[in-house]
Amino acid sequence: MTGSIEGLERFDSPGKGRGLRVTRGFKVGDLLFSSPAYSCVLSVKERGYFCDFCFDRKKGLARCGKCKKAFYCNAKCQKADWAMHKLECSAMTAFGEKWCPSEMSRLVARILAKKKTQKGRCLSERILLVDEMQSHVEDVDNDRREMSEADIAGLCQFFSKNLDVPDHKDLLTLFSQVACNGFTVEDEELSHIGTAVYPDVALINHSCLPSVIITYKGTRAEVRAVKDMKPGDEVLISYIDLLYPTDDRNNRLRESYYFSCDCPECHTKSQDKVKLKERKRSEPLEPDVVSNMIRYARKTIREFRASKDVKDILQHAKSGLVFQSVKRFLDSPAHPSELLEMCEHSLENMGAVFDDCNVYMLHMMYQAMGVCLYLDDDDGAVRYGEKIIKPYCHLYPPFSLNVSSMYLKLGKLYMRMERPSAAASALKKALAIMEVAHGKDHQYVKELRQHIAGK
Repeated sequence: MTGSIEGLERFDSPGKGRGLRVTRGFKVGDLLFSSPAYSCVLSVKERGYFCDFCFDRKKGLARCGKCKKAFYCNAKCQKADWAMHKLECSAMTAFGEKWCPSEMSRLVARILAKKKTQKGRCLSERILLVDEMQSHVEDVDNDRREMSEADIAGLCQFFSKNLDVPDHKDLLTLFSQVACNGFTVEDEELSHIGTAVYPDVALINHSCLPSVIITYKGTRAEVRAVKDMKPGDEVLISYIDLLYPTDDRNNRLRESYYFSCDCPECHTKSQDKVKLKERKRSEPLEPDVVSNMIRYARKTIREFRASKDVKDILQHAKSGLVFQSVKRFLDSPAHPSELLEMCEHSLENMGAVFDDCNVYMLHMMYQAMGVCLYLDDDDGAVRYGEKIIKPYCHLYPPFSLNVSSMYLKLGKLYMRMERPSAAASALKKALAIMEVAHGKDHQYVKELRQHIAGK
């Protein structure tokens, strides 16, 4: 354990605090470093599809003989996971259907268990200790504090028998640290697999012009260059979805991470005019008409995002393509067809002012595409997807996983619709991005190559 990562160094980043920079050159697609998780937890919804220990996706996983809830590749994975799984195994049996801690509570329980047994630095703490992660606990607003309090209550209810729970103040700090520094582990289509903490990766600062991208190989995080980098360049990732205009991005950063971005794009707002493109017309619209429609669009998006704590009954819908954000709404009182009408209604309203490539239009098209998939309306899904993909290619930065995942979805739809030429074209475009973002030896890349070859 050297306390360093070859080719990288920790430094004080002007205006940002701690940061990470390269000490040698890296080319696009190069792996800067890979980090095991300090702690991770598989989403309950993914059990039976991924190994609870290594997050490998495979069929025929072996079930835990006691709780019947966790699944493993083999006895080796099950044994390796026991130190963490034992926190939940007996509790799941005892509570039965009432066992319902949040994913955040499950992850924090595992972090506490590891802290108790871990001696010295671990491999995920080569340059930043888990206790050094920023918490921003003093900046947390009332809504987030209430969420943390609910998570703490869940941790105490479901884990206190198998865990030494620290005092309330320390728990609030730890939950805030995980909220600010935790990573969502995703598959090649950006579906949520689980949540993890990687202290060394958490050292990387945000930019709306990122130089690297993070992907996952099992439970390991891999950091790869999406730009050529020279010695002294800061390593920068995006914390948020970069599709949206500057004000929206910074609002999201302030809400979730308590800072505003000062990257060149946020200063110049050079992409905002394209992202907020208006529909062509003979007479220009009054400014207040445009500003009112922007407010309407933002309100509509907030309403979609605000739907929380709804049982996700569609995690493994038969299509295998339904989007995470849409799934949360499809279990709401509205019938899926009614939800599609809501999407179409908002698109009709916004379309009177906005061009089809306006990001707010794209957002609602994305939601509508997901509902179409759930309704087995492949034609509708393709119609929306084909409207989305070209603007995505222009609006997202190079090697964006948002673009590759959309090509993957379209490719699978084309295959299902017996359009092999269109499918091959879409999948090859996804492959070109994934070879850079995931690396040419990643299992997802290998599987896609085989799929394209018809094997």
